[in-house]
Amino acid sequence: MRSLIIGASGGIGAALVKALASKGEVVALSRATHGLEITDEASVAEHLGALAGSFDLIFTATGALGTPEKALRSLTAGELLSQVAINALGPALVLKHSLRLMPKDRRCVYAALSARVGSIGDNSLGGWHSYRASKAALNQLLHGAAIEIARTHPQAIVAALHPGTVDTPFTEGYGHEKHSPTRAATDLLAVLDGLTPAQSGGFFDYSGATVPW
Repeated sequence: MRSLIIGASGGIGAALVKALASKGEVVALSRATHGLEITDEASVAEHLGALAGSFDLIFTATGALGTPEKALRSLTAGELLSQVAINALGPALVLKHSLRLMPKDRRCVYAALSARVGSIGDNSLGGWHSYRASKAALNQLLHGAAIEIARTHPQAIVAALHPGTVDTPFTEGYGHEKHSPTRAATDLLAVLDGLTPAQSGGFFDYSGATVPW
């Protein structure tokens, strides 16, 4: 198995690299170590363009929470655009430029970290407008891409994944019960192992349950 992890210096990304190391070759890329800026298409094209061969798994484990708005009056254009750029545009650009690295003749997976708060159907609290909107945008981009990719890569699976609340700097100060990055990586990889091409374009949580759009 050959895997590519984008965002490999983050909590979940690093745990994914470690978990996959025993299964085959792992190529790890990050902003901190390699200067990969996922919101800059030239940077994405340069880093992914330098890779050769194909990958069985490409996992974009990036994201940003910013300062969640408690009310609509706190919404700003800058925060909304920043969240959409990092959480939706970035993973979409990675998928765009990694398509040539996905084999057409066997099973392959592209996964990106989404979040349950990006679910419109599961939103009963409001608030967190920028973050919610950015993850909902990511889900739509992945769903639409999955339809297109299935035409040329019939065994491909594209998935949006909710990892739960994971104990990383990303969630520092967030009061919900958290689980470790190692546990998150193990759970998410198990979910991906169980998906079929018929489920491509779906939104799943760390237990494998489908999350409402």
